[in-house]
Amino acid sequence: MTILPITTYPDPLLLKKARAIENPKDPAIQELILDMFETMEKNNGIGLAAPQVGKSLRLCVIKLEGKSYVLINPVFKSKSWKKTVAEEGCLSLPGQFMQVKRSQKVKVKALDRKGKEVVIQAQDMLARAFQHEIDHLNGTLIIEKRVKEKIKK
Repeated sequence: MTILPITTYPDPLLLKKARAIENPKDPAIQELILDMFETMEKNNGIGLAAPQVGKSLRLCVIKLEGKSYVLINPVFKSKSWKKTVAEEGCLSLPGQFMQVKRSQKVKVKALDRKGKEVVIQAQDMLARAFQHEIDHLNGTLIIEKRVKEKIKK
């Protein structure tokens, strides 16, 4: 496995919609998945999207509470109306943390690492991680989603 360099803002690749993966079982994709987990863990992240390692592909990996997720070509099936605001960081924005409003629950349809369709329901931190990483696949960063601070008079 290889530790990949993290692409950081303002690299234009981060602001571009990633392309769909045609063949999830391609050995290059399988190797990329392993390298992304290694890179994410080495950088103390909980999620990583392919554009963050210089690949414009609809692929992200997440590891939370000891469980690993591989999402290939993910799409949201539903998002809860109820939202919460919490602090988020991003490996592509080193050292920056901001308040972001996200749906508390989501349902995501994707292909797993074997190319099998999966539907995952997530809430709280896992839902937040899915939304954060899928935003990357759509060329959206947390700086565009941050909650603007209200100035008290």
